[in-house]
Amino acid sequence: MNPAGRAQARPVPDWALWRERSGKLSPLRIVALAILILPSFFILADWWQANLGPEPLNAAMHETGRWSIRFLIASLAITPAGRILAWPRLYQIRRMLGLGALAWVLLHLVLYLADQNWIVTTAIAEIAKRFYLTIGFVALLGLCLLGWTSTDGWMRRLGRRWKKLHRLIFPIVLVAMLHAFIQAKSDVSQESLLTGILLWLLLWRLIPARLQSNLLALAALTVLAFLATVATEYAWFALATNLPAGRVAAANFDLTFGPRPAAWASIGMAGFVALAAGRQLVQRRRRA
Repeated sequence: MNPAGRAQARPVPDWALWRERSGKLSPLRIVALAILILPSFFILADWWQANLGPEPLNAAMHETGRWSIRFLIASLAITPAGRILAWPRLYQIRRMLGLGALAWVLLHLVLYLADQNWIVTTAIAEIAKRFYLTIGFVALLGLCLLGWTSTDGWMRRLGRRWKKLHRLIFPIVLVAMLHAFIQAKSDVSQESLLTGILLWLLLWRLIPARLQSNLLALAALTVLAFLATVATEYAWFALATNLPAGRVAAANFDLTFGPRPAAWASIGMAGFVALAAGRQLVQRRRRA
C-alpha cells in the first residue's frame, strides 16, 4: 500500500490522561490518575459518616488544601526519583501530578467560597485583609499560570523561556507551605512532615549533577534535610507561637514518644535512598 494512503494515527486528546502519546494505555498513568482521584472518596466518605467534626465544610476545605500541597510536592519528586532510580518513564506523570495539584487547589478555593456563603465580595475582602489568605491566593494564581502554560503548544511558543517560567514552581510551593503553616497555627505536624520532604527535594537540586545519584551524597542529604526541618520547625514555634520552641526542637532527638514529623520525613527519604541502593545493585549484577 502507498504510504500516503495509510491512515494516519490520530493525535491523543489532552483529556485522555490514561494514554501515552502513542495512544497506548499507560498503566503508570492510570495508577497516577487513580491516586489523584482517590482522596476525594475519602473526604466524601468522612463527610457522609460525619467524621469531619462540627464544621465539616471547613474541615473539607483544609483537607483539599493539604492534598494540593501533597501532590505539588509529589510532582517535584518525579525528577529526582526518575534520575536516581534510572526510571525515565516516570517523567510522563510529572505534568499530570502538577495539574492534579492545581485541580485540588481550585477545589480548595470553591469550598472556601462555599464557606463564605458564595458571597464573592466577602471572600475577596477576606483574602485582601488576611495575610495567609493573600499569599495562598498568590500561590493559587501562580499554579493557574503554570497549569495554563503546561501544554506542548505553550512549550513550543515560549521556547527557552518556558523553563524559566516554570521555575516559579519553587517559590510557589514555598509560599503554599507558609500559607499551610499559618493556617495550621500550633499543630503543624503534617506541615512539618511535608516540609521535611520538600527540603530534601529542594536540596537535591542544589548538589552537583554528578552526585545526584551518589548514595553517600543522598544519605548526607537526608541528614541535612532533617536538620533543616528541625530548624524550620524551631523558627516557626519561636516566631509564630507562644510554645517553647527549644523544647519542641529538642523533642526531634528524643524517641521516647516516637519519631516526630521531621524524623518521619527523614525515615521516608532514607527508605527511598535504600530503594535506590537496591535498584543500583540489581543493575550492576545485570551488567556483570
